[in-house]
Amino acid sequence: MSSNVYAQLDAWVDAHFDEEVRFLQALVQVPTDTPPGHNTPHALRTAELLKGFGFEAEAHEVPQQAVHDYGMQSITNLIVRRRYGAGPVIALNAHGDVVPPGEGWTQKPYGGEIDNGRLYGRASAVSKSDFASYTFAVRALEALAAPTAPTASTASTLLQGGIELLFTYDEEFGGELGPGWLLDKGLTRPDYLIAAGFSYQVVTAHNGCLQMEVTVHGKMAHAAIPHTGVDALQGAHRILTALYEQNQRYRAITSKVEGITHPYLNVGRIEGGTNTNVVPGKVVLKLDRRMIPEENPAEVEADVRRVIAQAAATMPGIRVDIKRLLLADSWKPDTRNAPLVQAIQHHGQELFGEPIPTSGTPLYTDVRLFGARGIPAVIYGAGPRTVLESNAKRADEHLVLEDLRKATKVVARTLFDMLKG
Repeated sequence: MSSNVYAQLDAWVDAHFDEEVRFLQALVQVPTDTPPGHNTPHALRTAELLKGFGFEAEAHEVPQQAVHDYGMQSITNLIVRRRYGAGPVIALNAHGDVVPPGEGWTQKPYGGEIDNGRLYGRASAVSKSDFASYTFAVRALEALAAPTAPTASTASTLLQGGIELLFTYDEEFGGELGPGWLLDKGLTRPDYLIAAGFSYQVVTAHNGCLQMEVTVHGKMAHAAIPHTGVDALQGAHRILTALYEQNQRYRAITSKVEGITHPYLNVGRIEGGTNTNVVPGKVVLKLDRRMIPEENPAEVEADVRRVIAQAAATMPGIRVDIKRLLLADSWKPDTRNAPLVQAIQHHGQELFGEPIPTSGTPLYTDVRLFGARGIPAVIYGAGPRTVLESNAKRADEHLVLEDLRKATKVVARTLFDMLKG
């Protein structure tokens, strides 16, 4: 029976694939640049499109003050609940927020245009693609029970349990007001989670991330009499040298999780000074420290602070303020996700014609927030083998449409395996 069901799911996806592509194009065409993070318009547009499929989306608006304090403008998270009876609830989570497009595009960043089998646009791969794959996988599943007018109630003849589509808008800022907020408010508590990812691997663990702002204070002075000041840039240089030396030492700390190598540190932004003829009195550094699953976040932060403080102490007159911007714990392997992993690997290999391995990823994601609450999860969705291949967060981000088609089928089949009565 199952093989016949899989064939039906595949056929439905094929028959509705042009509609799925148009859905993704419509999502890409509404910008969700974060910052500034004014993402409620996209949520409302998504809810409108979902309603056309018979899916009522609950719109959960995060209070404005909390959003503004967080550094964003608006967040409205969406939940679509589909219940088929007693049984496990599987959540499917993808985020709509994304970094601004930047320079160097040869395609329109918000055009959703198709060229040579690829759909181009910011968030086409990460991760509005999985708004589409997850939505159409659920539609395919429900069409098994009622091919002409699927509903959650009629699908219960074949399925037991439920599905929640969670479309959230805070991944770029850490997820605390996206999935974190929904979990904290008790608005979702699934038994399993599938989160946005790529088609050629199942991710089962990821790095953590510490981001810090280091303000180096000196004393401004005229460039003609520099001895009357304290050069904050020289202080920053001393700190940078110490941090990069520490970064080399991290290579000796290795992870046992496949796909994750060692910790590393990056200083991604530097600003300061007032003019070319003024000794700079303040320089601000922003750094990113990736943590492997075996590391303790509190110990990592204490060590980074120690390195900075010791370097600053070697420069008379230099003072530093250190502010934590983000502390995202790693997501550690959890064998309770085995049913999801096995189903995705089986169907992925059948549909893609190659083994679908499990691995960790050096990225950090919202999945850690579910893992911290004991919810077994995997990362899997529509996309290439690597972030680099998709140009995610770079110019000309794109999605190979055949990856979208096949991933939608993999997710639909997996949902059936998890929920079949």
